[in-house]
Amino acid sequence: MTQILYPEPLTDDAFAPFGDVLDVSGNPDKMINAGLCGRYHDRAKLDFSSGRAGISIFQAQSRSFPILLDMMERHPDGSQAFLPMSFDPFLVIVAKDEVGQPGLPRVFCTVPGQGVNYRRGTWHGVLTPLHAPGLFAVVDRIGAGPNLEEHWFTTPFTIENDKK
Repeated sequence: MTQILYPEPLTDDAFAPFGDVLDVSGNPDKMINAGLCGRYHDRAKLDFSSGRAGISIFQAQSRSFPILLDMMERHPDGSQAFLPMSFDPFLVIVAKDEVGQPGLPRVFCTVPGQGVNYRRGTWHGVLTPLHAPGLFAVVDRIGAGPNLEEHWFTTPFTIENDKK
């Protein structure tokens, strides 16, 4: 029997065990460009065991509810930041590590203007935009060697939009 998961709002406190919420909450750290631009400084803790930071562009197919969660992945050698290139929400699916595999997943739903940075080694679901175009800038480790572990669930989870 599949277990049902429901999205919760993405907040700094709720997401803290898994990484950083990237947004413009609060006041800018300083104003730049003759006072025309607020700089929200150093919002993500990039962490790479080797290699270098690179920026890639991902285009993921949008999803609709119910969503099947049958696999999670993690990157042991580097953090991974997802910055949406549109103002559409997406799901952020994460789990704490339990003896080398993901524990019970948590599902967060972003609001327009939010991105995330997964800490190195954090179990997370695949990129799950809820609307096209599903376009994201991704900052992650570029380097030699494998940096991907996958875990396939024996019994998948179902993600529903809301509790009925």
